[in-house]
Amino acid sequence: MDKKIPTGAEVIIQCLIREGVEYVFGYPGGAAIPLFDALVDAPQIKLVLVRHEQGATHMADGYARATGKPGVVLVTSGPGATNTVTGILTAQMDSAPLIVLCGQTISPMLGKDAFQEADVTGITYPVVKHSYLVKDGNDLPRIMKEAFYIATTGRPGPVLLDLPKDITGGPCNAPFVDEVDLPGYEIPSMPDRADLQKAAALIAKSRKPLLYIGHGAVISGAGKVVTQLAEKLGSPVVNTLLGKGAMPEDHVLHMGMLGMHGTAYANKAVMNCDLIFSIGARWDDRIIGKISEFCPNATKIHLDIDPAEFGKIIQPDVSLVGDAKRGIEALLPLVRKLESADWIKECSAWRKQYPLRYGKQGGLKAQMVLDELDKLTRGKAIVTTDVGQHQMWAAQFIRSTFPRSWISSGGAGTMGFGFPAAIGAQLGVPDKPVWAIVGDGGFQMTLCELATAALQRVPLKILIINNNYLGMVRQWQELFFDNRYSGVDMVGNPDFVKLAEAYGVKAWRIRRNGDVKRILKQAMAYNDGPCLIEAEVVKEDNVFPMVPAGAGYKDMLIERPKQKMAKPTGST
Repeated sequence: MDKKIPTGAEVIIQCLIREGVEYVFGYPGGAAIPLFDALVDAPQIKLVLVRHEQGATHMADGYARATGKPGVVLVTSGPGATNTVTGILTAQMDSAPLIVLCGQTISPMLGKDAFQEADVTGITYPVVKHSYLVKDGNDLPRIMKEAFYIATTGRPGPVLLDLPKDITGGPCNAPFVDEVDLPGYEIPSMPDRADLQKAAALIAKSRKPLLYIGHGAVISGAGKVVTQLAEKLGSPVVNTLLGKGAMPEDHVLHMGMLGMHGTAYANKAVMNCDLIFSIGARWDDRIIGKISEFCPNATKIHLDIDPAEFGKIIQPDVSLVGDAKRGIEALLPLVRKLESADWIKECSAWRKQYPLRYGKQGGLKAQMVLDELDKLTRGKAIVTTDVGQHQMWAAQFIRSTFPRSWISSGGAGTMGFGFPAAIGAQLGVPDKPVWAIVGDGGFQMTLCELATAALQRVPLKILIINNNYLGMVRQWQELFFDNRYSGVDMVGNPDFVKLAEAYGVKAWRIRRNGDVKRILKQAMAYNDGPCLIEAEVVKEDNVFPMVPAGAGYKDMLIERPKQKMAKPTGST
């Protein structure tokens, strides 16, 4: 009897198994049916049926960031594929490895406006690391191997495969592939020795050094060696929003987050350092502010695996191309302890002079809820967030003490990211508590995934910071647009507790300060599936400190200004 020739879809699923894929986050449709059919015979892979394709990409992203393994998405053609674009952009901006499998109309109908046809490769070219439109079924084993390799090596990112139905439903005779051959794809791993020596020489001259840690340090697993470098030099450390957790935030040398809504003491350190060493971080606009005033007298060193980041905004004195962990390991023997004791004392004084504050009177404050959550979790939980005021307050008040414990949309600023990302993170790391901290606005963009969370019985906790406003936009309108509120009042918000209960999800509501600790502890103890806590906080509160967009660090606002502010030059 002749051996059955596998279909392209069956080969794709076998390739996923060979790559160790645990979960596929997806939503079916006609052009993707061969792939969903092949999954029936692959019990090693669990299909997580989502309620919207955007949710699938965010779940895969959360899974990838929490585990370090690529997240896999499976959707159909046309609107199924285009619904993933926001999630793909989010992953691309934040260097998260995704494999996005999209069904497509049959090859003979490509470009002829067939039913549910979309040029998904063309649509997504700007927001992927790489993409493939597969035209020969026998290319599938090679393409699948290349896709995983590209997504997870160097600077990680999403790779999209556009899969015509005749390719997935047709035969594939090619053998599986164990090696990749990509002559034009180079991965810098170790910085040049001469550049490392230049960096060490500049560091030796510093008396006020500052390590500036980004997401690249998390991705490379550089946390321990970064801590060793800080301790050996006697250097304070600041991190970006996505650099949280690379080095424990309860370390004595850690100054917290820098930038637009960073701690005042972190920003004071940035303003006064004589050397700033960026490790796996972009010099992005939220960090730099006014370019001409950013550390004008400080030496700048930049270590990054992506050479495209060098000189994009800030021109470093030394550029170190390579993996953050391997780069710091090579640098450590070349440096010695600096005469920075007075600098550390100065930074400690700023920490005492400018602590994070919030009012204890006048209603329930978001900061108080998040501060209490930090005390209860003690930095041992995985936290995901949406985007807005709650995100910045969470970044300020919730400590991250281990890598991959802070998952947030940084570059894209995607509302609706936090909750589905938490589902993926909880599936990927089932032995860690996971908290999704979301706003009432962002939560409503992907709240349909309550069904997914309930069906998967993931024990994640959803904390809605409900101020009945699009709070960050309202803050800008208050500070810079004469209180001319427009489109920010969330009139018509649902009863989130009843909404959760409609999905079979346990829920509580917090209205008073006295209820915060008790209800948070109840939620922590509940592990029979997801649960939701709605905290009804004061409507008009602002995130401080704040460096207005386009302004310099010297213009940092510690509290509400008493006079009218000029319109900022940057975006929210």
